[in-house]
Parts: sequence; structure tokens; C-alpha cells
Amino acid sequence: MVSTLASAPVLSYELTENISIGGVLSGAYQCQLLTEDADASNECRGAMPFQPEVAIRLTEIDEVFFKLGWAVGNGLNTVSPFTLAPWGADLEDDVKNINGSNRDYLLTAWYRHNFIFSEDKRLGATFGIIDARDYFADNGYADDEYTQFMNEVFVNSANTFVFSYDPGAVLEFAIGPWSLRGAYMAVTENDDGNSFDWGALQLSYTAETYLGEGYYAVMFNTTSDDFPNPHRTSLEAEQIFLLNAGQQLGDVFAAWLRIGWANGDAGVTYDALYSGGLNIIGSPWGRADDNIGIGYAYLDGTNLNLNDTHAVETYYRAVLNDYFALTADLQWMADNVESGPSPQGYIFGLRATTEF
Repeated sequence: MVSTLASAPVLSYELTENISIGGVLSGAYQCQLLTEDADASNECRGAMPFQPEVAIRLTEIDEVFFKLGWAVGNGLNTVSPFTLAPWGADLEDDVKNINGSNRDYLLTAWYRHNFIFSEDKRLGATFGIIDARDYFADNGYADDEYTQFMNEVFVNSANTFVFSYDPGAVLEFAIGPWSLRGAYMAVTENDDGNSFDWGALQLSYTAETYLGEGYYAVMFNTTSDDFPNPHRTSLEAEQIFLLNAGQQLGDVFAAWLRIGWANGDAGVTYDALYSGGLNIIGSPWGRADDNIGIGYAYLDGTNLNLNDTHAVETYYRAVLNDYFALTADLQWMADNVESGPSPQGYIFGLRATTEF
């Protein structure tokens, strides 16, 4: 299989020969049932994000791309007692004053030029307001908060593994099944109000085996020294090393894995992540477009009062047609807090997504 450079979504509508539109509209309703003291109540909340996209092909090798984001509601994310967000989507608060930039609703706006050296050797250069999730920390089975898992730890959600929606540049070099990507971003603001620089490198390999397609990647990223240490006595860099893989196991099953470590100098919430799961295609029961996802994550806390977190999620996604799908979702989470309430409980969810 020939590696390809990151591109606009496959689902899109051609307005003209050179202009296409696409996007996603998703609505979800989640209810939390807490089984341990959490200083929070059992309640239900909903949210509906809408993200249209426009791709303009200037030439065969030049493209301009825009993504906008609107949302109604924040779901359980603002009232949940858990450290991890129950839905890793860009909700109402996330699309306003994005990363402290005073910019609303414009998520990405970039230009890309592709250098094509041969059929299996290409270089892409992208500049503008970018979303690093389009290029890094992906594995195919635990990526998309609108069509796969919902909890932020099981998807490549904004600013969880890599950063989103700030000015930057990406270089992508693909040769056969190999891909090397590098990026730089000038991020407007972190949780402490500091602007910082971010850079990343990722090497990935796509393998064709008798089991099916497999994807394997290693990524390293680092920031400038703009994150307070756990004692808030100095500013440190935040660095992450991530292993990422997804492998088909025949026609029905696939497995995925995502493992990461932080350097421990900056005052991050977690310094290690161990997660993995299964994907099951619905062909054995006559629903080949449906799938079941099962995921488990253990996150090792730092010395910021959080010892560790366990998260389990399973979902069933029923595809009704080429554009519309319904997902039933169940999560269980437990935070082990050193002092104070340690929340534990279930989150039940129903999500409807339209891709166009």
C-alpha cells in the first residue's frame, strides 16, 4: 500500500470541479450515574456540534482548506466530576475564544502544496491555522469522537495528545509504506495563560499482512519552557513520547494500542497512558457497515493530587445509510484522588451523526 498525505474528508459534495464542501453534524445526549462520592449529582445533558469544511483545489498540487465550528451546549463536560471529558468533541465553550486567541468558530484555514516525485514518493507542505490531529497520533480505530469512541482518552481530541487550531506548519514526506511528519505550532495560550511553541515528529509504517492492514507509529513532541512545574516554582517544557498502532485481525476483528509517557518536569495531569481495545465489524450478524468498539485506559497521575484514572468504554454504531449513523455508548470511569472525593460511575450516551 502506498502512503498518502493527509487530506480533506472523503465524504464531500462537489460544488464545482475544484470546490467541495463536507463536514459533520452530531448530536449526543449523555447521563451520568455516580456510584462513589464525587460532590456532583446524577444528571443528563446534551450537545450538538456542527463543523462544515470547504476544500478548494487551486491546481493538481495546491489546495486551500477551511473548517468552521459551531456548537449548542456543553453536554456533561462542564458538570462531570471526572478528570476526563465524557465527550471529546468541540462543544459550545470550545469554539469560542479558541485557545485564548479571541477567535471564534474558525477552526482551521491552511494552504498546502504537494511535491510529487514519483507514484510512491511525495512531499507535502502545509501552512496556516492547523489542527495537528490531522497528521499525528492517529490509528484508525480510536480517533474520531463523532463516529468512534466518545471519551477524550479514546479519541484524538483537541489538545489531548497534540494541539489544535493555532498557526503552524507541517511537512509530510511519504515513500511507499513509510511516512515521516514534522510540525511546528505557535500556540496562543495554555491553561496558565502562557503562549508557547510546540513541535512534533512522527514516523509511521503501513503494513499489509495476511491478517490485513496494520498501522504503526512513534511520535515525539515537545513545547517551549512555558508550563509550570508541579510546585509552580519554575517553567518547564512539556514532552510526550507516544506509541500508536492499529492492526486488522482478519475480516471481523481489529486491535488498537496507544501508549504514551510525559517527561514529568511540567505539572501535567498524567505522566503515563496505557490504552488499547478491539474493533468488531458487524458482518457476522448481517450488518457489515456496523461496528462495536471496546476500549480500556489506565492513566498514571502525577503528584498533583490525582493518583490514577481508569476508563472503560464500549459502543455500538449502527450505520443507517452513507451519511447517517446512530451510536449507543457506555462508559465507566474512576478517578483515584489523593485528598478529596474520588468520583466513580457510569455514563450512558446516545449519539447521532451525519457526515456529508
